[in-house]
Amino acid sequence: MPWLLSSQSERLSSSPSERQCERTSFSFYCAVREQLPVWLLEDMRSMEVFSWEDGHPRAFLPSEALLYALIHDHQDYARYLLDKYSLSALRPPRCSFCCCRSSGAQHLTMAVRYDRVSILGMMVETLKDCDSQSAQRDYLDSCGGCSHVADAGKTAVQLAVELSRPECLLLLLVHGAPPAGLDSALQRLVSSEEMDRRHAQRCLDFLLLFLPEPPTLRCLRDEPHRWQSLLGKEVFSWLCGLAPPPLLLQALRCLARSGPAQISALPNFLQPHSWQ
Repeated sequence: MPWLLSSQSERLSSSPSERQCERTSFSFYCAVREQLPVWLLEDMRSMEVFSWEDGHPRAFLPSEALLYALIHDHQDYARYLLDKYSLSALRPPRCSFCCCRSSGAQHLTMAVRYDRVSILGMMVETLKDCDSQSAQRDYLDSCGGCSHVADAGKTAVQLAVELSRPECLLLLLVHGAPPAGLDSALQRLVSSEEMDRRHAQRCLDFLLLFLPEPPTLRCLRDEPHRWQSLLGKEVFSWLCGLAPPPLLLQALRCLARSGPAQISALPNFLQPHSWQ
């Protein structure tokens, strides 16, 4: 538990060996935070840093090191771990609180939480090494692990919508994550401060690009005038099932699926918000 002070960790530990593991673990955490060279971090991870598990010390796993790289945005180290260990670097690490093996895509949700767009891009590219597209989609659509873990029960897409992380959301959607959280996106649009509303709007736009069919949303029926003024007549009518999707939206769908850079490079008058 590297976030504990040394005096706190000593009170929690029951043996000198376990305390030594905690000290080396904290040293490794600090080394990643200081953006030390990759070769030095790997030497530390494989030869000096230990984690305490089932009464025995063990070396830090690549998946655990990747979490540290995510927290501190050490892009070179994240790239090395993903290039060398591929999918094993994305395996959910064992939970340090309840000692169970976490499930779900903890690395993806953490990348969204910390807004690590570059490392998230590396991870979704690594997912192409999955045995099948179905396995890749299952990973992208998996929820967090233990109930006490932050963001548990949420997919990376849902979290990106809740936190208004449009770049993260587009990366996930382009690589096959199912679009979800449209209702949350609409609520974020009306509840966000003016400074954050632009990000909330882009998240909504990206979800609309990848939605095969609009779901039934009660809020649209309850307050039609309010939502029509926010969404525009064409989008509102489509979401209510009264009209086909706008022509520009249909055209941009094909472009969006070819990669996030294609959408970002569009001039402003062709950006998704312009169909409203």
